[in-house]
Amino acid sequence: MHHLPDPERAKPCILVVDDDETIAWAIAGRLGPDFRVVGETDPARAVERARDEQADVILCDIDMPGMSGDDVAFAISQDPATAGIPFLYLTGLVSPDEVPEFEGVFGEHRTLSKESPTELLREAVGDALGLPRD
Repeated sequence: MHHLPDPERAKPCILVVDDDETIAWAIAGRLGPDFRVVGETDPARAVERARDEQADVILCDIDMPGMSGDDVAFAISQDPATAGIPFLYLTGLVSPDEVPEFEGVFGEHRTLSKESPTELLREAVGDALGLPRD
């Protein structure tokens, strides 16, 4: 008998790279049933995990022990299999109100506060995926 495709695998995959595992769980809850959210707590494994999971978007913390978000962004950009994946910073370093002041400070990647409203988070992921806005 043939196996049916896994409907979870058909959803866009969001890879959350953060040294705090609860952040990935929180993001999964906030993005709801429309996305498949996977977490990686070891930033050094981000490229491998992005490749293995066939990530469609990467949300990455900036301030992590051992490897910064900038280091992860660079590593992602250097691997042909992951270089085209949209990359967004997700940080607790700034509040949602401060994000516009930091535009471009963390590089070319869009920056979101971990405290951003769920609607803004969903909008940013949708924009990165090229989805039309409702």
